[in-house]
Amino acid sequence: MSRRATAARGARTIAVAAVSAAGALLLAACAPTTTTLTYDPSDGVGVSVLGEEQTDLRGINLMVISAAEGEAGNVLGALANETADDVSFTLEAPGASPVTVAVPAGGTVYLGTETGQAVQLDTVDAAPGEYVTATLTVGADSRDFELPVLDGTLPEYADYLPVAVLPSPVVSPSPAVSPSPSGSPSPSATE
Repeated sequence: MSRRATAARGARTIAVAAVSAAGALLLAACAPTTTTLTYDPSDGVGVSVLGEEQTDLRGINLMVISAAEGEAGNVLGALANETADDVSFTLEAPGASPVTVAVPAGGTVYLGTETGQAVQLDTVDAAPGEYVTATLTVGADSRDFELPVLDGTLPEYADYLPVAVLPSPVVSPSPAVSPSPSGSPSPSATE
């Protein structure tokens, strides 16, 4: 191969590399930064009360932890209020009493954690591994969503199962001491 052909091949290689690098930089500049995207970091779901594009009032990573269908369940996740007004979120699920949580303006309330607010549904109308159709409401705005039901099978959720309230033990009266057949008291162990 001639010296001229080798030089032309090297120039083409440099030109292709330069165009490829410029294209990669252009695409990187146009791509969104993934750390700024809203997502649910665990097994729960997110729900925006005002619609998919508006994130001013939303539930983040919501889930319910219950031992079985028909039993109580602890709600985990967070409620975020990025508006200038204090609001109250109401969570409704079939068969359960509605639960309301106040969230201050610009604030986030964590649910079910050691530092968060305890929120419990009195009954969960689905078995663990299924979903409950729930509604999250703020004022006149509401959104239906599928709330996942989990149990204590995964170790990270075992501590969040509702504590079962056991019935009070029934105390039976002690049997009456009957006299000995002779009518005299029975001898004591000290005699």
